[in-house]
Amino acid sequence: MKNIFTLKLFWLFTVMCVTTINSAYAQTSPDYNPLSLWYEQPAEIWMTEALPIGNGPMGAMLFGGTDIERIQFNEISLWSGDRMAREDVTEENMGAHQAFGDVFIRLGHDFSKVTNYKRELDISKAVHRVEYDYEGIHYVQRAFANHPSNVIVVELTADKPKAFNGDVWLTDMHGADITINKNRFYSVGDMKNGYEYEAQLQVLTTGGEIKSSKPEFAGRTLMPTLGLRLIKCDAVTLILSAGTNFKQDFKSEWLGEHPHAKVTKNVDEAITKGVNTLFTEHLADYQNLFGRVDLNLGKTADNLRAKSTLHRLRDYTTAKSTDPELEALFYQFGRYLLISCSRPNSLPANLQGVWNNSNRPAWAGDYHSNINLEMNYWPAETSNLAECHVPFIDYVTSLREVSALNTQKEYGDVRGWTIQTMNNPTGISFWKWNLPGSAWYAQHLWEHYAFGQDKAYLRETAYPVLKEVCQFWEDHLIRRPDGTLVTPDGWSPEQYKYEPEEGVTYDQEIIYDLFTNTIEAANELGHDEAYKKKLMKMRDDLLKPAIGRWGQLKEWEIDKDDPEDHHRHVSHLFALYPGRQISVAQTPELAEAARVSLNARGDESTGWSRAWKINFWARLADGDRAYKLLRSLINLVDETKTIYGKSGGGVYSNLLDSHPPFQIDGNLGATAGYGEMLMQSHADQIQLLPALPSAWPDGSVKGIRARGGFEIDMTWKNNKLTQVVIHSEFGLPCKVTYNGKTWESNTKAGTSYTLNTKLKLQSK
Repeated sequence: MKNIFTLKLFWLFTVMCVTTINSAYAQTSPDYNPLSLWYEQPAEIWMTEALPIGNGPMGAMLFGGTDIERIQFNEISLWSGDRMAREDVTEENMGAHQAFGDVFIRLGHDFSKVTNYKRELDISKAVHRVEYDYEGIHYVQRAFANHPSNVIVVELTADKPKAFNGDVWLTDMHGADITINKNRFYSVGDMKNGYEYEAQLQVLTTGGEIKSSKPEFAGRTLMPTLGLRLIKCDAVTLILSAGTNFKQDFKSEWLGEHPHAKVTKNVDEAITKGVNTLFTEHLADYQNLFGRVDLNLGKTADNLRAKSTLHRLRDYTTAKSTDPELEALFYQFGRYLLISCSRPNSLPANLQGVWNNSNRPAWAGDYHSNINLEMNYWPAETSNLAECHVPFIDYVTSLREVSALNTQKEYGDVRGWTIQTMNNPTGISFWKWNLPGSAWYAQHLWEHYAFGQDKAYLRETAYPVLKEVCQFWEDHLIRRPDGTLVTPDGWSPEQYKYEPEEGVTYDQEIIYDLFTNTIEAANELGHDEAYKKKLMKMRDDLLKPAIGRWGQLKEWEIDKDDPEDHHRHVSHLFALYPGRQISVAQTPELAEAARVSLNARGDESTGWSRAWKINFWARLADGDRAYKLLRSLINLVDETKTIYGKSGGGVYSNLLDSHPPFQIDGNLGATAGYGEMLMQSHADQIQLLPALPSAWPDGSVKGIRARGGFEIDMTWKNNKLTQVVIHSEFGLPCKVTYNGKTWESNTKAGTSYTLNTKLKLQSK
């Protein structure tokens, strides 16, 4: 009897403890945001800790300092180097993306005396927020990058009046003189290559006084520039805009009007609107894109939810914790980055998106054509951000004329055009010709149509590019005596130990993809029948992928693949992803050979290479292997120097991808990988949950897109589909497959179709 009583007391005590613990965790739940990155201290290191905001052309990295806040900003078109190609292009005259400047706010709040500090990036709203208590006052900093008004806004508020005393100043990364007029900073400069630039920073205050100053700290001048002194202000608002005279037009020699009038208008109109209107405008614009997709991969344990992003990453990396909400956050963070650095009427995302703190960034912060630029845009269509694809398409079409001239200088009397590996905004190419590069670019123009079904776009924009790139290969391919068509001088990026040779798999696969896309485009348009038939014959004659002596997909026509080669590039698997020449269903032997090659290459590599492998394994219908790669990518590192092999590939504490150093392609390639794990539509059908990992037994996704103009909502439980809703935008025929079952039907535009786990149509 005594033992029973003791057991009852023990049970009651246990319940009370569990209840108390759960209650403690529940106290954090009102503040918990699954779409937030947050930290308990300011950032110190730009690359690994600062947090990004952006509106397309402009981007900024914020540190969240309490003593001195640093806001480092960029504009996507600020480049050094030449605008027009010389006879001999060098890395120096190709130039590099440039850092623009910094905004500093010195409030002098000693962090050691600060309490309740929180630094946060809410990607559901694209807002950076810092709050803390200092000497009895609660301070809040809110920052956002408004796209419609093209300004960055920083708002400082406090819960007591007269709380703000300190300095604000603006710096320039190229030595321009800084002037102030009516509490507005002006930074006006000249890059000495024809590019002119300007930034303006307006300082607005509520209450108190503001006057000119020479910012000093600890008895010495921080920056050789003027500043503005804040004296007993109730609130402070900063409005920043910047631009250049870059114009995306070869005929105008890439130059437009001086940016002064446009930047002035941006700031003036933003002042008139006011912070609340600017934020409302920003939120509506941003959430129209971001809110289209919702992903639920399961619930994270409360004890992990209560931790900062840094600590959750540490647990995920070292303790191998299960954190499905962190994994969902990483997917959405990729979408956030693409929205923030790629908007229409601006240049596309470069190697670092739009965020860059150096005038000599790694690989010039350029447009790298042998996978990196393309990888940036892999998630654009599937993750429902087609508008964000447009800057890349506009960039490709703007290069046609200059690239044709460059190609003719190198290859003589050929039609069409191609590119080298390193490229700047004006079509100046440098280092190693990447002959299939323009064909890889053209794939994106086709994919934008395949998802969006805009025939006017296909006719006027995409098809002309597809055809002229095909014409380059008509003139450049060689026909062997047996009738086979091969590339004469191919390479497999970036395998430096081999000289160029005929019939390299990477080349052959991309040309096959180009011809296939162009044939389908001609079918869609219902014209150019003779040319289409010519391409069909050429495609049939191309040297095709083949299996080598140890069961691998051969990287070269000659069977010389080294099974110990762990190179980061796996270029000869293009036909598996992002191409569609190899698939488990239609070419099982080649798919198995691709699997052998992937296993030999290994999982350890640079960040972007791991992202590519997620997509490969998803196409091979191996969800658990894709998930293993995903976990290896969400791997907390702090390495920032360039290393290969067993590298520091992973993510930094701010979730930016580590090549190392930071490259945005790893983030965006991974986001595409999630889409391939959950839904594929490249094989003339919509495959549901083709590579669902066992780590995501229950979940849902809403708003992902399939080719043909379909939008997909799905739920699953115990690793099995429970329901799917197919939204048909254009009323095209639809074929859906899952677990050996098929639903096939003609659809009506604007109609939704709900199917159960057996793919049977449910009544409305």
